[in-house]
Amino acid sequence: MDLQQKIRTLPTSAGVYLYKNAQGEVIYAGKAKNLRSRVSSYFHEGRVEDAKTGTLVREAVDVDYIVVANEKEALALENNLIKQRKPRFNILLRDDKTYPYVKLALGERFPRVYVTRRLRKDGSAYYGPYFPANLAYRIVDLIHRHFLIPSCKVDLNRFHPRPCLQYYIKRCLGPCVDGLTTSETYHEAVRDVKLFLEGRQTDLVRSLRERMEEAAGAQEYERAAKCRDLISTVEQLQEKQRIATVEGDDADVFGYHYENGMLAVNLFHMRGGRVMDRREFFWEELPELGSQWLKPEALAPTNSTTSVSLQNTSRASLGMDGRGRPSQREQSTSDDAGPLLDSFHPGEFISALLKQLYIGQPYVPRNIYVPVDFEDREMLEELLSEQIASDGGRVTRVHILVPQRGEKRSLLDLAGNNAKQSYDQRFRVMKPNTRAIQEALQEALVLPELPKRIECFDISHIQGAETVASMVVWEDGQMKKSDYRKFIIRSVEGVDDFASMREVITRRYKRVQEEKKSMPSLMLVDGGLGQLHAAAEALESLEIINQPLAAIAKREEIIYVCGQEEDPVVLDHHSPVLHLVQLIRDEAHRFAVTFHRKRRQMRDRSTELLQIPGVGEHTTRRLLEHFGSVQAVKQADVAALSAVVTRPQAEAILNHFRK
Repeated sequence: MDLQQKIRTLPTSAGVYLYKNAQGEVIYAGKAKNLRSRVSSYFHEGRVEDAKTGTLVREAVDVDYIVVANEKEALALENNLIKQRKPRFNILLRDDKTYPYVKLALGERFPRVYVTRRLRKDGSAYYGPYFPANLAYRIVDLIHRHFLIPSCKVDLNRFHPRPCLQYYIKRCLGPCVDGLTTSETYHEAVRDVKLFLEGRQTDLVRSLRERMEEAAGAQEYERAAKCRDLISTVEQLQEKQRIATVEGDDADVFGYHYENGMLAVNLFHMRGGRVMDRREFFWEELPELGSQWLKPEALAPTNSTTSVSLQNTSRASLGMDGRGRPSQREQSTSDDAGPLLDSFHPGEFISALLKQLYIGQPYVPRNIYVPVDFEDREMLEELLSEQIASDGGRVTRVHILVPQRGEKRSLLDLAGNNAKQSYDQRFRVMKPNTRAIQEALQEALVLPELPKRIECFDISHIQGAETVASMVVWEDGQMKKSDYRKFIIRSVEGVDDFASMREVITRRYKRVQEEKKSMPSLMLVDGGLGQLHAAAEALESLEIINQPLAAIAKREEIIYVCGQEEDPVVLDHHSPVLHLVQLIRDEAHRFAVTFHRKRRQMRDRSTELLQIPGVGEHTTRRLLEHFGSVQAVKQADVAALSAVVTRPQAEAILNHFRK
């Protein structure tokens, strides 16, 4: 059965259709209220001649479909399939990072708290999202200081000889050492943390008061004082949250800037009526068709209070200011743009972006402000509202609005202007300042503090011979060559990069401990997971915990972060953060290779030439200075050698290399 015949057999119910190419890969996923009608529309007269439609139709050799109960289910399924299959003709959310969450690892023997950006079905409890991103770190820090639940990577399935520094500075109960705490005490603290993160401060305060009175009655005044201090902390936080909630509703505001086939989007997060954080998205090239095949006329407003005008919507596909209006330099050309109107449709793009950002997420703000209207806006509102209710969230409706005037319109203008700035900085190659790169690196690698000092290590050898290592330092925006270090690997024989990495990390940071110096903000190793784990083992042997550690793999340029190896960081090749990491890695490699070559030359000088009878160190030095290398000496004849050494020595050298 060919494709046309198969399309005629499709059902007329709602569902999702999947176009496949000759290799069986899904190249496009779409939803439809009527599957047969929607899929057959691709082959109507005039559509195949369209360049964009024709590309898809020419590549598609098969179509698959999934029938669902209604169009809302099709909307959710379409989003899931796009995320799973990543079809080439769909608009894809390139930046797949989620917002920071606080993870309470309830599946562990002694549960710990972490900041994470990945939600997994691993038995843990996740709370969030939090923005700005450092809010999640501040909450975890508060849990360390007041509830004494750690975030360390120490193996708590067994006991250790002595606790780490966190126990001595009273930020951990010490479950890693037998006798420092009991299972009952630790899990009581975990229950308190759970109540705190769930926002059940009233229940937490009630429980703490009961324990405080019980401890006071038993004359355990130190324990009673701890409960009293916790009650004070929780009540202060509760009061701050109460003030924030009366200031305004939660909202997300979108703005975009499109130019020369490239797109920048800014997303402002408003919480409690205040802008709390900003997120950027970039697309260097958009797919040849969007998710709904909307033409500008399909974006005609249905309500003047929630839709931009048809003229503004059409020009927004050219005018890049993110407000549904063309920029000044585009106004003169927008009227005769012709076919360019079809190149980018803001409505279908915003629709695809909202679906991928919010469907399936545990938190959705009450209001979402977008610059243009789109076809399935009301349906998406219903789906997100039902999603919140099914997740046990607040019973309210999500509103996706297109403001036309007033304060909300000003917010859209602000987001659009910032998107323009983001576009210029990204695509016009404007170099960001050092602090901006540091903040981006901190966010990308989930670092607990701003990375002020990075130490990077690399191993160099040829088939295990003359193995050396290098350490280079980046500090406050530039390479600090005075702190570079060279290492000769002593304990490893043959080719074993992992053992070599363990040795150099151990030697470096054992000395740092002895000299009581500060650890770097980030340790970076050149290599993949093997080098990363070798470095982590070395740190563990020195009882150094919570040290940020990452590895950058060659060729793929993937960054693995210790503790979240299953979720490597894949940065855009235009990212300043990736450029910084590559710069540091390449400098470590250069420094290691240079040192290795010098070691190899020293080895050559002390072996080959010195083995020749009648040739000593002084003669060897003269030969190498004159010819430049042992290889050049090998290729020289007696006449050339006699210009440097005596004829008997020249003949001896020539005879040695002939043998």
